[in-house]
Amino acid sequence: MNKAVKRFPVWLKRPLAYSGKQNVVHDEIRKYGLHTVCQEAKCPNRGECFSRGTATFLILGENCTRNCAFCSISHDPPGELNKQEPENLVNAVKKMELKHVVITSVTRDDLEDGGASVFSEIVYQLRERIPSVTIELLIPDLQGNDEALKVVFQSKPDILNHNIETVPSLYAQIRPQAQYHRSLDVLCKAASNGLTTKSGIMVGLGEKTTEVIDAMNDLREHGCTILTIGQYLQPTSRQIPVQEFITPSTFEMYKSEGLKMGFDAVYSGPFIRSSYRAEEYFNK
Repeated sequence: MNKAVKRFPVWLKRPLAYSGKQNVVHDEIRKYGLHTVCQEAKCPNRGECFSRGTATFLILGENCTRNCAFCSISHDPPGELNKQEPENLVNAVKKMELKHVVITSVTRDDLEDGGASVFSEIVYQLRERIPSVTIELLIPDLQGNDEALKVVFQSKPDILNHNIETVPSLYAQIRPQAQYHRSLDVLCKAASNGLTTKSGIMVGLGEKTTEVIDAMNDLREHGCTILTIGQYLQPTSRQIPVQEFITPSTFEMYKSEGLKMGFDAVYSGPFIRSSYRAEEYFNK
């Protein structure tokens, strides 16, 4: 890769967001022993989202069995599953009065079903106790296990999200334990099961513009209808450095091209992340 860039351009500078709702979010997460990808992955939007009273829940523990070069989530050995996690999460959603909930997880390749049954149980409990809430699942690839995927699909989330993250030429370096076409197959199978599918791409990792366009086409051909494209930002010094800061005009070009391809929605910009303002986008 080329020499990393370090100085933030003007379009990546913005004031910190704060409101009293941040305390509510922190309190509920602590009270129920939950985790959020916002905190574990050091998302740059976490201050804004917490101030709006929202968070993206991270289930199946806080340690991941994979070690992607862009991610700051712990790679320590995973622990036992918390059997109370589904109930605790639903309690937190109710207390926070969320209308749209986003649930993701660490990757648990050590589990036979990759955690599919936990995703499913949470959806069923949410449907039973808070029937008005809409549900978005951001799942790992579950190693392409058809039975595990079927368990998740049959729970019928409102949106099934699985990120391809980057272009295929960078997988060996960025996602060495993942497979590009396996991720596309997950989305294709979800769409074939009648689910609304969503995926995300990070840019600024050294990919070519033509590669991003090709990946977008691949997603459309595999049934993906909602796309997010955002700037990769290095969470800590241990992750791979940023190679390029993508200009707002390029993000606009990606959005325009995506809509031409037939995506129902394309959210493309420097601060866009998979679950950023997910409720707002879902309502649109």
